[in-house]
Amino acid sequence: MLGADQVLALDGTRFATPPDRAAAMAQLRALSGRAHALHSAVTCVQNGVVIFEHVSVARLTMRTLSDQFLDVYLDAAGSAATESVGAYQLEGLGSHLFERVEGDYFAILGLPLLEVLQFFRRRGWLLA
Repeated sequence: MLGADQVLALDGTRFATPPDRAAAMAQLRALSGRAHALHSAVTCVQNGVVIFEHVSVARLTMRTLSDQFLDVYLDAAGSAATESVGAYQLEGLGSHLFERVEGDYFAILGLPLLEVLQFFRRRGWLLA
């Protein structure tokens, strides 16, 4: 079994997926003009034993965003803003929020895929 999840950290505060538009707006306001860390973790369990775990950390710097821009963004993003930590999806409209992105793209999307594939190859589950 393979499981993955993300946590967003800003100055010692952890953010989770916002439950509604108001919470998404509050998160985006807090992130606006600042850099935050996105921690993406993955674990593989076999027969009840953890056989692989990895955490990737990416650093993302959000542009300074006006409330007017955020309203337009949230209207356009719709429910996607409440389906991911930080109220954004980098692979879609969320790309408009950022001025700098550092780290593994796949980890930012939610799964440190390169590390998972490397693990699968080491186990012989994929061809090397």
